[in-house]
Amino acid sequence: MDLPLPAASTTAGPTRALAGFVAGLRLEAVDDFARHAARRHLIDTLGAMIAGAGQEATGSVERALAAAGLPAGPVPVPGLPRRYDMLSAAHLGGTSAHGLELDDGYRPGSVHPGAVVVPPAIALGAMRHASGAAVLRAVVAGYEATCRIAAASHPRARWRGFHNTGTAGVFGAAVTGAALMGCDADGVENAIGIAASSAAGLFTFLAGGDVKRTHPGHAAREGLMAALLTESGLPAPRGALEFKEGYFNAYAGGDTGAMDAAALDLMSAGGQHPRSRFAIAGCYIKPHACCRHIHAAIDAALDIAQAEGVTAEQVERVEIGTYAVAAAHAQVGWSEMTTAQMSFPFVIATALHRGRVGLADFGAAQRADPAVLGLTRRVHVEIDPGCDADYPRQRAARLALITREGRRFERYVPEPYGGVSNPLDDAGISGKFLGLAAPVLGAAQAETALDQLWRIDTLPDVAPLAESLAVG
Repeated sequence: MDLPLPAASTTAGPTRALAGFVAGLRLEAVDDFARHAARRHLIDTLGAMIAGAGQEATGSVERALAAAGLPAGPVPVPGLPRRYDMLSAAHLGGTSAHGLELDDGYRPGSVHPGAVVVPPAIALGAMRHASGAAVLRAVVAGYEATCRIAAASHPRARWRGFHNTGTAGVFGAAVTGAALMGCDADGVENAIGIAASSAAGLFTFLAGGDVKRTHPGHAAREGLMAALLTESGLPAPRGALEFKEGYFNAYAGGDTGAMDAAALDLMSAGGQHPRSRFAIAGCYIKPHACCRHIHAAIDAALDIAQAEGVTAEQVERVEIGTYAVAAAHAQVGWSEMTTAQMSFPFVIATALHRGRVGLADFGAAQRADPAVLGLTRRVHVEIDPGCDADYPRQRAARLALITREGRRFERYVPEPYGGVSNPLDDAGISGKFLGLAAPVLGAAQAETALDQLWRIDTLPDVAPLAESLAVG
């Protein structure tokens, strides 16, 4: 028979530590650096959502929802004209945010927190007319959950085939919803306990298809559902992260003895930024439209090309040494946009040939460009012991470019552009947002929305802001 469920957690394990943190979080206690980081990552993720709303994977989710008979609802979705119910809005928002490989990330956990946290925050916030300060608090809490759980799991979960954005991300979405609902520690832990049964996402996307784009959408929807079920009275197991049959044992190798989940100091997993204890302060923002594992090598290749005046036609060979997780992308092809954005040879060839790596560089014509394809055969990737030893503390790459004339140029990039040590400035964040949002919303609407986002914690109600992010 089942053991009786305790009314409240009696064990001060990692699940309870996270729940207590979320329940006790007050926005005024969030330092200025982290609060500003929260605004930056909110803006960056919403730009990715707006641009990604038009991609095919988002369209597939829309058509699936229509086929299921779901009617229109009251919640706007950034970048889309149709309004949806709250859960569907989170599902679509998560899918669109991750759809173009432009969303943010947390290096120690190899996870994309914005795509699983911002969609439920905006959907629930709009539905319930939450204040901007309440939404920003929920975003900080959601990032903390996603990043810390992913960091505690990585890279063990990756080598088991799990995609942390889908698996750890569902907890971030659940915490975001619970925080906006004002749950106490018991309620937050209950939402985590429900969300644990929906943790999903595999690295099978490396073989092709577009399912990767939907991982954050699934996590955002199921995490928000976990918070709603908690609010509606569904009891859940306590200690779901560290329980013997819980998340860390099932997903992150706790069953092998590689970690003692019950003794884990979860709130320290991944470390801290020198200027803030909050995980959101340690997240990166992408300048290139592809897998983050390739960014250090892109920066190295672009720097050589620009500083040394090397053209693509002069390249004889490119030798790249990096960490094992990144080097695995050397075997990924480029028959589809999804795989091309994950492919080390194609991305580096693109950077050298076009002088950039942007969204426009992954279309069918670009993937068939003979000049780029010729360069892919000149790109060679291997595991560098030093880079591998430094991962996940750093995402480093060593790159040597040899020209047809025999000249050799070398670069070492310890951390790519957009990271904690080399961040985009606020003007870069605004420019990226407008570049993604203006073609969809129009320049005036995008600029108005951006102005409100920079001062979101002063807004009494985020519903009008959410409307301004949608089409029509």
